[in-house]
Amino acid sequence: MNSRFYKNALVLGLLSAIGPFAIDMYLPALPSIGASLDAPANAVQASLMAFFISLGIGQLLYGPISDMVGRKPPLYFGLLLFAVCSVGCALAPNIHTLIVLRFLQGLGAAAGMVIPRAIVRDLHTGHDAARLMSLLMLVFSVSPILAPLAGSFLIEWSGWRSVFWAVAIAAALALILLASGQQETRTPEQRVGSNVGGALKAYLFLCRDWHFLGLVFIGSFGVASFFTYLANSSFVLINHYGLSPREYSLAFSANAASFIGVSQFTGRLSRRYGLVPVVKVAVTGFTIMMAALMLLNLAGVTRLDVMLAMLFVGYGFLGLVVPTTAVLALEEHGEIAGTASALMGTLQFVTGAVMVALIGPFADGTARPMVVGIAVCAIAAWAISAVTLRHVREHSASAGPD
Repeated sequence: MNSRFYKNALVLGLLSAIGPFAIDMYLPALPSIGASLDAPANAVQASLMAFFISLGIGQLLYGPISDMVGRKPPLYFGLLLFAVCSVGCALAPNIHTLIVLRFLQGLGAAAGMVIPRAIVRDLHTGHDAARLMSLLMLVFSVSPILAPLAGSFLIEWSGWRSVFWAVAIAAALALILLASGQQETRTPEQRVGSNVGGALKAYLFLCRDWHFLGLVFIGSFGVASFFTYLANSSFVLINHYGLSPREYSLAFSANAASFIGVSQFTGRLSRRYGLVPVVKVAVTGFTIMMAALMLLNLAGVTRLDVMLAMLFVGYGFLGLVVPTTAVLALEEHGEIAGTASALMGTLQFVTGAVMVALIGPFADGTARPMVVGIAVCAIAAWAISAVTLRHVREHSASAGPD
């Protein structure tokens, strides 16, 4: 049982990491891509935002399809599309071609974002789901620790195009892992009744479920804060604070390590205190840290070490928010887990992309627009949690001892 549990966490985490890997390896390359393709910073950021948007849109398709045909076939298709477009990105002659290919690459990566969450719900609920989700996040989160560092080495060694060759190879390895290490969890009997009409009805049902949407948007604004950091941090830390790509990768990895490390307490804390109390405390801590960082910056305290320390603590709290809200949101929707996971992922990435787009025009080379954007996301997550969880009691599967 335990060996299978950890094997599922490893396989699902690695499949989930393909999309983030293509983001995080790419971050140290943003300034050099602009110089190489003679593109302004906002055009280079558009290639990142195109990936975010397609990553969100694609999940709307893969979720219902995985309910209809099983979990593995759409994963095969998505990984193949991702690999082909990665090769195209490596050969892109200009920024416009790169933006288009990044959009298509994101459509492929979306399969690895939505379907593993649905597989978690196929296999477990309650504490076991929270535990598996946090373990999946552990593997998944290796990407933001190692990928920027690996990307910086590749860029120094052979230029930014090598990043895309590397993610193409990673996709090929993921295909092998999928074929050999993951069983189908959506049986033919469970697929009966899953169709396009049913998917549309399921989406309409979920869009009217305010509790589901509230939980999703708590996580979405948390994720959006990280997207704001993703899109702006390389320009701020490299161009404004003068860090090298390798130093930037280390600074970025520290925040990711905080997120990962704290997320591993999700199962233990939820078993002892319940998922809902964990969400309430974690989102409050996250908001306090990010709001304090914004106020310090507005007061003129702009030291890099202060900013990095507060981000480290804040994203540690976020490491508890994201997996717990995902488990709570999917808890009541096991029959349409793929569709519910898809809508969750889409709203997360669209929220992130919108925040990146809103912050973009205010970018002035300093950390202030980025810090304000992160704090706004945190405050929004806290406000939504205050409304959504005000009268919520734990479900029997989600709290207390087994």
